[in-house]
Amino acid sequence: MSKIANLEIDGKKYEFPLVVGTENEIAVDISSLRSSTKGIITIDPGYKNTGSCESAITFLDGEKGILRYRGYSIEELAEKADFLEVAYLLIFGELPNQEELEKFHADIKSHSVVDDDVKKILDAFPKSAHPMGVLSSLTSALTAFNPSSVDVNSEEQMYNAIVRILGKFPVLVAWTMRKKHGLPLEYGDDSLGYVENVLKMMFKSPNKEYEQNPILIDALDKLLILHADHEQNCSTSTVRITGSSHAGLFVSLSAGISALWGPLHGGANQAVLEMLEAIKEDGGDTKKYMAKAKDKNDPFRLMGFGHRVYKNFDPRAKIIKKAADEVLGDLGVEDPILDIAKGLEKEALEDKYFVDRKLYPNVDFYSGIIYRAMGIPTDMFTVMFALGRLPGWIAQWREMRLRKEPIGRPRQLYVGETQRSFKSINKR
Repeated sequence: MSKIANLEIDGKKYEFPLVVGTENEIAVDISSLRSSTKGIITIDPGYKNTGSCESAITFLDGEKGILRYRGYSIEELAEKADFLEVAYLLIFGELPNQEELEKFHADIKSHSVVDDDVKKILDAFPKSAHPMGVLSSLTSALTAFNPSSVDVNSEEQMYNAIVRILGKFPVLVAWTMRKKHGLPLEYGDDSLGYVENVLKMMFKSPNKEYEQNPILIDALDKLLILHADHEQNCSTSTVRITGSSHAGLFVSLSAGISALWGPLHGGANQAVLEMLEAIKEDGGDTKKYMAKAKDKNDPFRLMGFGHRVYKNFDPRAKIIKKAADEVLGDLGVEDPILDIAKGLEKEALEDKYFVDRKLYPNVDFYSGIIYRAMGIPTDMFTVMFALGRLPGWIAQWREMRLRKEPIGRPRQLYVGETQRSFKSINKR
């Protein structure tokens, strides 16, 4: 195969090198296009055909339904690893040994106390504030309490910044939910694992002992692993492009949280539950809404089915469906919303229209069901997504800084007015 791509413009030929990734993906390197053609650029709305970087973190093949972190399949990691192991893998490139994992966890716990003045910032938000807005603001505010910039050439400084945010972020997540419900703000328990600690901080009642449920711990652990990274999506690209200006880790993460907030990205699992609520309010007839979804003239959109990247099936959905069944079975929740969800799932898996188009339930569909069954409010779903995505964002930010990537500066094709003369106000 030729290692050169040829481009002809107005009879003049230009050559650009082909770059081949370790999974045999091929890219045309057009970094010299503008200079060699005296100003010509490509245009690619949404960057659907444009690689913004080279990365060694996550491999995704949407056609074959493959997702791997650092070469390890998502199926094997979800079955055999815990969230902290996966976080370490994503950030540092290899799975930790026992000593490394214990030190990692101990260092995270040592940074899990949030400055008490952060509570004053939280108190300033009304209870009506969306948790994602609160979380983004609190994450950015951490910069004020940790003002020194990180020397990315210092492994020690980089490591300390990473364990600091991994320690404090779950506290911010828990506080965001407890503030909304008027509950006292809890700090963590050093005797617990990372995921167990998150659940206790979120759900501990002030007047009774908190009891851990191993099925919920396992389900949340898997959910966080499945959401930990997903290649160059909207929020991850935002973290990288923010960090490319040499903005700090915390503020770059805050930008990623804001990007994740949108219903087309991290807000999708919230949109699933809002759809189910609407179906319930309309009588709960799933067959009626399946018919609406198949009607091209009907504006109704079935949320939580299919995926813009995975053209076959979402490998994460297969894993989390089992966890969803276990959670619902263990909790024995009687909830018409969850009954509607199960009805939609059954019909979609059997309906020829959906099967032929490979519109299977995706990870957002099942994660919303699990979070609802666990008692997590709908507007907190995207916050839980952010908690899972945190190590992926950190890994991407770290990789981008260590590779000394240039500042992100997309070009544009101007389509506005050409030069015109100014008219005084009495002539307009």
